Formats: sequence, C-alpha cells, structure tokens
Amino acid sequence: MRSRWSDEEAARFVARYGARWGEELALRTYTSRLLGAEDRLVLHGGGNTSVKGTFTNRLGETIPALYVKASGHDLATLEPEGLPGLDLGYLRKLRALETLDDDAMANELRTHLFDARSATPSLETLVHAFLPEKFVDHTHADAILALSNQAGGERVVREALGDDITVLGYVRPGFQLARAVADAYEATPGRHAMVWMRHGLMTWGPTARGAYEAMIEIVTRAETYLASKHGGRVAAPRPTSVETALARVRQVAPVLRGCLAEPTGDPDRPHRRVIVRPLITPEVLAFVDSQRGRELALTPPLTSDHLIRTKALPLWIDRPGYDEPARLAEQVREAVRSYAADYRAYVERHAARLPAGLARFDALPRVVLMPGLGALCAGGDVRAASIARDITVHTLAVKAQVSATGVYEGLPEAELFDMEYHGFQHAKLGAREAPLAGEVAIVTGAAGAIGSGICQTLLEHGCHVAATDLPGKPLDALVAELGAAHGPRVIGVPLDVTDATSVADAFASVAATWGGVDVVVVNAGLAHVAGLPELDLESFRRLERVNVEGALLVMAEAGRHLGLQGTGGDIVLVSTKNVFAPGAKFGAYSATKAAAHQLARIASLELAEIDVRVNMVAPDAVFSHHARRSGLWATVGPDRMRARGLDEAGLEDYYRSRNLLKARITAEHVGRAVLFFATRQTPTTGATIPVDGGLPDATPR
Repeated sequence: MRSRWSDEEAARFVARYGARWGEELALRTYTSRLLGAEDRLVLHGGGNTSVKGTFTNRLGETIPALYVKASGHDLATLEPEGLPGLDLGYLRKLRALETLDDDAMANELRTHLFDARSATPSLETLVHAFLPEKFVDHTHADAILALSNQAGGERVVREALGDDITVLGYVRPGFQLARAVADAYEATPGRHAMVWMRHGLMTWGPTARGAYEAMIEIVTRAETYLASKHGGRVAAPRPTSVETALARVRQVAPVLRGCLAEPTGDPDRPHRRVIVRPLITPEVLAFVDSQRGRELALTPPLTSDHLIRTKALPLWIDRPGYDEPARLAEQVREAVRSYAADYRAYVERHAARLPAGLARFDALPRVVLMPGLGALCAGGDVRAASIARDITVHTLAVKAQVSATGVYEGLPEAELFDMEYHGFQHAKLGAREAPLAGEVAIVTGAAGAIGSGICQTLLEHGCHVAATDLPGKPLDALVAELGAAHGPRVIGVPLDVTDATSVADAFASVAATWGGVDVVVVNAGLAHVAGLPELDLESFRRLERVNVEGALLVMAEAGRHLGLQGTGGDIVLVSTKNVFAPGAKFGAYSATKAAAHQLARIASLELAEIDVRVNMVAPDAVFSHHARRSGLWATVGPDRMRARGLDEAGLEDYYRSRNLLKARITAEHVGRAVLFFATRQTPTTGATIPVDGGLPDATPR
C-alpha cells in the first residue's frame, strides 16, 4: 500500500474549504477521503477520523473542540459537514464514569454538539475524545483483520508489526472501548498506533498527513508479512469457469430472489422484494469450489461493522443440482427456510438483550454461497446489495489469507448479536421510503418518447429499470441521461421484441444483474399510415411482428419468469386510444394494437392464479418527451398535418382541443398511469386506463 498524499491536492482542499472551516478541518477532510478511496482500508461508511481544535461560541468564548466523522457517513466522499463538532472538554469528563450505556452515550453526544442540526457523531467518538492526539484515524484494514482474526492473533500481530504497536484485546464498541483504548494508550507511551483485535487499526499524529501515513505504513507491514506466508487464495482442484457460473446465475437468481422476498401481510403488495447482486470471479469460484470453502465461509464476519449489511453468517447451499431445475429450485427454497429458522433461533437465544424499541431484522440471508456458482448478495436496493457484495469480496479474500497462516477465529455469538442489534448501527440503514424500492422493471421500446417517460417516472419512485430497445445511439443516450440522475438503478439492455431468443436473453440479463423482474411494461410498437386499399401486406406484417408477436413474446416470457420467481408481479401494456376509436388510414396500427390489447386481457385471465396482474394504459397522441421526439408521430405526423393543413404546433393544438379537458397528453401522464398499476393502488387486473384528456369515442366499453 502506498501513500496517496499530494501537496498540490492538499493545497486545493485548503483553498476550497479553508476560509469557512479552517486549514486543519480542510486537511482532515482530505486525508479522510484518501483513506476512503482505498477499499482495503474501509468499505461503505466504515472507519472514522477526527481532529481536535477550537470553537468560538455565541458569547465569543473559545473552547476545545472535537470534530469527528458522523455515523454512517462515507470517508470516500466526506465533506466538512460530515465532521460534526462537539465540546471536547465535556466529553473528556465522561471518562470518569464507570458505565454509560449506548442510549445515554448517544444523548450525551447529541446534547454537546455545537450545531443541533448536525448528524449523529460516530459510535467511537469517545475513543477519539479520550486520546490526547490531534489527528486520529481508524480503519478496518483487511491486512490487519487477517492478522487479528485468528487463533493466537495477538502473537501474530506483534510478530508482523513489531513492538512499537499497542495491541488491545476485543472490547465491544462504545463507552467501554473508549476507556480501554485510553488506558492502553497511557500504559504504553510512545507508541504511534493501536490494533484492536478482531476490529481494526487506529493511528494518530500531530498532522493530518502524519496520522494518515502512519496508517499506510503499518498496513503495508501487515501486507508484507502476509505475502511472506505465500497465502491469499484457497485452491480448488477444478474450479468452475466464470462463463458456466454466469449461466447458472440466470437460472438460480429469480428463484432465490423470490425466496428472499419478505411477506408483508398486505394482500395488494404481499412481498417486500430485494435486489440480488451476483459475485462471480475466479477467486470466489476457487473459494466456493475448494474443500475448505464451506468451513471457512461459515465463520463470523471480519469485523462487527459488517453485520448490518451481511448478518453474522452467510447461507451455504451444498451440492446444487444445476442439471435438474425443479430439484435445484427446491434446494434453494429449503436452504432459505432452514437459514431463517436458524436465524430466528439465534435471535431468541439473545432476545433478553435486545435493546428496547429496536426492531428485529428479517430472518433471511444477505449472502448466499453456492459451489459451482459463486456468491449472490442481497439488499433492499442496488446500493445495499452492492455493499453486501463488496464486503463479501473482502471477507472471502481475508479468510483465504488466514487459512494459509493460521486458523480463522471470529467473535463469539453473543458479541455478534450485541453489535447486530446496536442502535448506532441500525441508524445507518435508514428507511426504504420510495414506493418501488427493491422492485425491478423492464420497459420495452424505452428509447422513444413514451418509453423514456415511463422509465423516468418509475425511477423517480425508487424502481430499478432495465431500459430495453434496439441497440444503438438512442438507447445509449437514454441510459446515459437517466444514469446521470439515478446511477446504478438503471441499465440498458438491447432487445428485439420480435426475436424470442433476444427476449429470453433480456430477462436473463436483468436476472443476472438484479436477481429478477417484477414489472414488465410492454411498450415497443410501430406505426404505419395507409388506407386499406393502399396497405401492402408486408407493411402490415412488419407491424404485426412488432405490435402483436413482440407483445406476445414479452408477455409470455414475463409469465414464465414471474412464475419461476413466485412472488407475483405486474404486466402493463401500453395500448392506444385507437383500440377503441380507430383512425382512418391507420388500420395496420389500430388492428395490431387491438390484437395486443386482447392478448393482454387473455394474459390477465391466465396469470391471475400466480398473482400477476395485467393491465393496459391507452394514451392519445404523445409528440415528445423533453428533447426526445416520438418515433410514432414522426411516421404519422406528416400525413395528419397534410390532411388538416396544419404545421406541427398546429397539429399538437388540434389534438389538445379535441379532448374534453383540453389537455396536452405527455409521456409523464402515461408514466403515472403505469405507476398506478405498478404500485397496485387497487386490486385491479384486465383493466384499461385512458390517458387522453377525455375522448368519449375512445372510452373503453
């Protein structure tokens, strides 16, 4: 590991933040980000940093201050606001107490912030307060955990790191850890770092750079020692290929995702779904395929900081029957049931220590390991699932390192429970507020005006969206635009709805990315202008292939996929007012869309038994969505303008004026109609919502 310190970059941080926050806090922010940029040191909100300084209060008094990272904030993206200031003089007086429980400690921290609006300071704030050092850094470095998480770990740490490091046995984070760290610091003067067994590393110094580079230097010592032991990878005689594992994920992920959907008791939305992220690398496959993989995997996590993301143990599924899909599905279901029973028993064993007011987690696994496949990691959204995935990468790598140098030894069960059910930790998770959080949608024809509007609406309500269309610039541009606002909750999947293989591959691709699909929006369509005498058969067949066969293929694959997943779902067909009020010279479009509409009604009859609702939205003309023009109206518009002697603006005005509400119909309106069905506001299937401002001739009847 090397120092990332740059004098030029440090100067930029001082220039950016110094005037408001002061040079020391600016440099504290800089080195915090340096630590956060290295995933071998911290992951997703882990670790903490601090600096001691002063604060001038409203009376003009200058008092000692501690600025410490707020709980749950990510070092990699830390801003000075993420280092709330506290009254250091008061905090130091707390050391005289014999005990201070977590709730009381949290109250003391919050009531001694300089700004009541600040985020809650780190659980380890008092550790930083009780040490006299100016800059203090704390990480959960992989190499340190590889040394400390093994039998005889204290001896190994000293052998690897030397005598200038203090070693502290495991103490539960909170007030007692703060006192223990301060006592150990005073008992071993002159040291410049401290290893906390089965927890992490703390370094300090008079400058931000000094504390940071002490961290880098000591972790490098640990890495060098481990490398000298020639460890780091668990060998398998014939590990599965990545290609084979990826193919198996497409088979397994929807079944597993269905098993991980938590029952809600709400008949309209009976499941709280999760996102499932695969982890398939040669290293992970070697681990799960090795003879010792199961033994190593079913040991406690590297640090208690990971518990709220991964739970104490993963689920291991032995000897999966990949060649027998029905048996494999039952293996997965039975394994999840067994894990849930074991987890509930674990909570009951320690229920007397469950803090008041703290809800129990669901009993379902967050990490599933399968020989021949790798790992599948779950979370309430793609961010949470990706955090579990990243932690699993590091967990398996460290356990492999330990296996080469000793015997892995994690925390005992009682300590794990106390940290899994810790108020500070639960507060990091936040709440899933978006109505479609954890849900996955496929939208066909996404690159058009209506399709892009539907994608945007679903994303704005928390959904994960696979935007599908023919490959090319329109789809790429849409995904780039939506990705800028919604990040990893949107992907682009090339799809030709007229090709059954392409449709099946699209669903499989989404399953391999997020675990499965819940909402299918059948939107892809073509238009053609011609009177019946002039309508050539090939033009009609071209529309029939997209509008009818494409809708059939997508709905059929959706039915198969949702049946496999087993948690119901929703199919929404973007129909048209032309089903009910066809237009002259628009026979091919009206007839083929009417056929698709009828197929959707039939699907509502056939799929109700697996709780799949099939509904339709029937918009009138949508000319554009922002700068994205409608492909359909690029085809239809010129003829309609010629027929009525109008320009484009006049044509839009004509369509607005003909409906009862004199409303301009937008892609957002269509998106909201889709959202109504996707959020299951009413127990409805086989129904059509007109999105047309009120066209009496087009009223469904």
